[in-house]
Amino acid sequence: MKETILDVLLYLFEHYFYDDPDAVRDRDSLQNGLIQAGFSPTEINKAFDWLDELARQRPAAATPRRAHPVRIYVAHELERLDADCRGFLMFLEQSGVIDPDQRELVIDRVMALDQDEVDVDDLKWVVLMVLFNQPGSEAAYAWMESQMFEDEPEPVH
Repeated sequence: MKETILDVLLYLFEHYFYDDPDAVRDRDSLQNGLIQAGFSPTEINKAFDWLDELARQRPAAATPRRAHPVRIYVAHELERLDADCRGFLMFLEQSGVIDPDQRELVIDRVMALDQDEVDVDDLKWVVLMVLFNQPGSEAAYAWMESQMFEDEPEPVH
């Protein structure tokens, strides 16, 4: 199995954060659980660093919604995020699921993954983790979660 930071993050999210966020233990307990699940210490440490950076970028207070600026992607972002991913981010922003600051945080966290390419499914998980970590984003998180786990996702109005 090719382990990536995203594999570790998804495991943490599915087994610890999603099921019972209050049951999240200290880092050592989590690390031991991940090692027992078969992840390497190197990838575990990278995943913890990824989560630490996400927590550091959490806004102190909700910022007012701004006009939708045009996002110009630089070469290394274009290499990692294909047209489907960029279109999905634009859809989320135009639909009001994420704001421009959250979009930038999602892009930052995607770029921090140790992967050459990211598909839309990977991107959805990153968006879900970012929204989970953003105060005041409960409705957007719930909508995103429903899009990922329901058989027939509901449209955005």
